[in-house]
Amino acid sequence: MKKESFINWMDMGNISIPNALLMNYTRLGLDEQEMMVLVHMHSFIESGNFFPTPGQLSARMTISAQQCMQVLRTCIQKGMLKIEEQEDTVQRIYSETYTLRPLWEKMIRLLDEENVEQQQEKQQHEEMQIYTLMEKEFGRPLSPIECETLSMWLDQDGHEPSIIVAALKEAVLSGKLNFRYIDRILFEWKKNGVRTVDQAKQYGEKFRQQRYKRPNTNNTSNNDSENKDFPYYNWLEQS
Repeated sequence: MKKESFINWMDMGNISIPNALLMNYTRLGLDEQEMMVLVHMHSFIESGNFFPTPGQLSARMTISAQQCMQVLRTCIQKGMLKIEEQEDTVQRIYSETYTLRPLWEKMIRLLDEENVEQQQEKQQHEEMQIYTLMEKEFGRPLSPIECETLSMWLDQDGHEPSIIVAALKEAVLSGKLNFRYIDRILFEWKKNGVRTVDQAKQYGEKFRQQRYKRPNTNNTSNNDSENKDFPYYNWLEQS
């Protein structure tokens, strides 16, 4: 390639086409012809021509100017392209320009919806893991009431799956594996602003350290009473 030709080629510049658009334009309802017209429209806009004619678009493609005009109309109808009116406030001259903003907005909404779907799938997977983990720890299938309680923790109380797992581990560590005890742990954490697994670990360690520092002044009768109530309240006692 000659030096002058290379320089001219570089001077023509380049445009950036988002990979997300290339991968998802069919999901937006665009076919290949419409996609290429929009790509060339993007190129014209980037080079400063905000209202290319169908003839200018056709010169870059294998379809006629009339076909280009029809594709432009279709893209406008689909909400991928828009014509805006611009005003030169100095000369008071009005002009029309194309904008691809509707296309980018649709692309953003599509990606947001995809992200929501992925998050929902992830959450459903984590919730199923909780059921499996609890059945493993309890050594039996969960009862209908236990399943309903677990659903309430997730849906009504808004506990993250990871926090419920942390509460389960805390109950196992305390040697009191039952749903009411786990519920009290979750209640205590939520009341004290515990929202992450790390915060839950720190809170649990702090609580146990406080209990270990208490003097053992209770008699045997009191110890028996405390052990009896332990599944529901002992872990939650405050110093």
